[in-house]
Amino acid sequence: MSNSAAPAPRPAETKAAGVTEPVTAGTGQPPTINTEDRDPGQDDDELAESTTSISDSVLQYRTIHGRTYHSERGNAQYWGSNDEQQNESMDINHHLLTLAIGEKLHLAPLKKDIERTVDIGTGTGIWAIDFADEHPGCKVIGTDISPIQPGWVPPNLEFHIDDCTQEWTFSPDSLDYVHMRYLTGSIVDWRALFREAFRCTKPGGYIENLESAPWLESDDGTVTDKTAMSQWGKLFVQGGLKIGRSFTLVDDEEQRKGMEAAGFVDIQEFNIKVPLGDWPKDPKLKEMGRFSRATLEQDTEGYVLYMATSEGWSREEVSVYAARLRREMRNSKIHAYFRMKVVWGKKPE
Repeated sequence: MSNSAAPAPRPAETKAAGVTEPVTAGTGQPPTINTEDRDPGQDDDELAESTTSISDSVLQYRTIHGRTYHSERGNAQYWGSNDEQQNESMDINHHLLTLAIGEKLHLAPLKKDIERTVDIGTGTGIWAIDFADEHPGCKVIGTDISPIQPGWVPPNLEFHIDDCTQEWTFSPDSLDYVHMRYLTGSIVDWRALFREAFRCTKPGGYIENLESAPWLESDDGTVTDKTAMSQWGKLFVQGGLKIGRSFTLVDDEEQRKGMEAAGFVDIQEFNIKVPLGDWPKDPKLKEMGRFSRATLEQDTEGYVLYMATSEGWSREEVSVYAARLRREMRNSKIHAYFRMKVVWGKKPE
């Protein structure tokens, strides 16, 4: 099934507060470092030293033109900054994404009594927090390569520092629901990612993935080759080729293909055109457009800096481009939008 719509928005909410010292489940302790694969012969001192080393490594952020990015541990390669400015933008984007799918956190037809959920690439953890609040009887785990999650969270929520591109530490057939969104440009092998999700999902459990296409488009020709908006998609696609990670997941229909190849069935799709700016006349679309513009305006340079630098742009060129893009987003005569797709599937019972 394939749908295309822009459901009704809900009022803006107060975002979850981010702190620089994330903790697990409101306990005041650092996020869990998975150690399930420890060597039986490894003593506690060795384990403590190893865990401390891992903890230190994930905090060794890279710096590009004054902005911080996740450490180079593991194989994940997220192109967005992990500092407070970017985190605030991600929380604004969370509201946009819930508006886009009808004021919901998910589209998969989950049972009310699900027991175990994982949010892969949880970022600031805002989706996981909302989901844990909605499902107090479900254990929710948010994983990410950067420890940027808040400290005060629902008691049924934990955050783990983990690289989803490696073998998952969850037991086979242990998860009722695997949620992933906005991992585009971060994954080398999407088929391997979906295989791991399938292995760890319970029979009858669901996977759901939300991604967006890189292009800023218009149906009336107002996004021309001369606009900064027209450069946006090219920048990410070309930069993705350099770092070996694709930004064309939606165009290539890789979400559906990857889920099918992994073994998921009853796969459904939901397609949305998300306006950029408040140009739509429809009040629902206008509200979505304001949120999408606010997301980018909050940290325009932070979104493009990594990829632009990989393409050889100077810091000044990035600033000029970001300024042009902001002007265009405020121009109601430019009717830009981007395409987003949600795909979900079920593991056979």
